[in-house]
Amino acid sequence: MSAKAMLFVLLGIFGAVYLIGWIRMGRAHVSRDGAKPTPAGLLIGFVTNFFDTLGIGSFATTTTAFHHLRMVDDRVIPGTLNVGHTLPTIAQAFIYIAIIQVDMKTLVALIGAAVLGSWLGAGVVSGFSRVKVQVGMGACLLVLSVVMLLRALNVVPGGEALGLTGGLLLVGVVGNFILGALMTLGLGLYAPCLVMIALLGMSPSTAFPIMMGSCAFLMPIGSLRFVKSGAYNLKAALGLAIGGIPAVLLAAYVVKSLPARVVAWLVVFVVLYASITMLRAAAKEKGQLAKGGLTPS
Repeated sequence: MSAKAMLFVLLGIFGAVYLIGWIRMGRAHVSRDGAKPTPAGLLIGFVTNFFDTLGIGSFATTTTAFHHLRMVDDRVIPGTLNVGHTLPTIAQAFIYIAIIQVDMKTLVALIGAAVLGSWLGAGVVSGFSRVKVQVGMGACLLVLSVVMLLRALNVVPGGEALGLTGGLLLVGVVGNFILGALMTLGLGLYAPCLVMIALLGMSPSTAFPIMMGSCAFLMPIGSLRFVKSGAYNLKAALGLAIGGIPAVLLAAYVVKSLPARVVAWLVVFVVLYASITMLRAAAKEKGQLAKGGLTPS
């Protein structure tokens, strides 16, 4: 069996286990939340997952929508995001691994590194200051967005490689291991992964199967924990999942049909957006800590 076929089999197993687990454990939450998504919930699922498939991420946009419409209690927003966006993310991984050409050794190594980072690095990363990590990553992404811009303008030459070898592969593995670990703090993997792939000399489009595949293997296990504990809103999560899957199909078609130069500009926008979002989140969290009489560690 080829490496790509094996990835598809594993993705299918992860997706099936997740779906069965959600159905079995989620029945207990029907009477509490209801099981019929609202039109607003379906629309949020469609819009956020469309932009997520373009690499922008879905957590920040979904949280903003939930806050604005007062659809979900703040306490259960993290669980709702993870539970609702898991199936669309698995769909993204299936599609991008199928349609984007990338070296399979590089793809498997980087996905495996992210998964190991999430599992093995959780204990270490959990002791980090979330605010300080947000500020550090946000500032780095801001600087790197300038590098991406210069590459898009052809001021600095960019790479078009489909894979990594030797020392560069080791750097990519270590980098994705760290990004997987940082996901335990709720920090997105997409934008940093896009930057890392580009800086290592690979074509920006190859980042899509790598980052989608990484998250597709990471999210099911964590999401089932939220389902088991009931720390999510079932109706809102169903809206994200049901509205999100057709959006993924549409957005993947758009990305596949875009010229490489347009994809490069899309990467610039994604990285800049992620940087600003992360710095704003850090400022907001720091302000909340100060109001509560606390100081960020």
